Amino acid sequence: MAMREIRTVPDPVLRTACDEITTIDDRVRSLVADLVETVDAEGRAGLAANQIGVNLRAFSWNIDDEIGYVINPRIVELSEDTQDGDEGCLSVPGLWYPTRRAWYARVEGIDLEGKPVVVEGTELMARCLQHECDHLDGLLYLDRLDRAVRKKAMRELRAQL
Repeated sequence: MAMREIRTVPDPVLRTACDEITTIDDRVRSLVADLVETVDAEGRAGLAANQIGVNLRAFSWNIDDEIGYVINPRIVELSEDTQDGDEGCLSVPGLWYPTRRAWYARVEGIDLEGKPVVVEGTELMARCLQHECDHLDGLLYLDRLDRAVRKKAMRELRAQL
């Protein structure tokens, strides 16, 4: 296990869709251990594998004092009800913008034993599930912003780089 460095924009790994995990081996076990350890820090809600430079479909979360992970997550259900709130990202440090997300989300995947896992939640957990699945698809929360807000965010981001 190791606390891993977080990749930040414009690192191209953040814009690359991650590969399915087809075999649970020592590399995957090590990845999950690193994801869990790295997300277990103040102010961290979720962490996708590509945020630590690994192009595989796995993420960890740290919500309401619960830390967990899921391998090969896929969103299988989103509520029609939405929530608005400021969203930030470890890979886009210091920028927070209002981002509309589903109020409820349900993700299915597997654990390190290859057994099916369902992770679901509302509000912050739902936001986290959607945010981390976006990462695994090569998307950033900035891609979900309303056009005018996204324009402002991109200006601020460019000023930081």
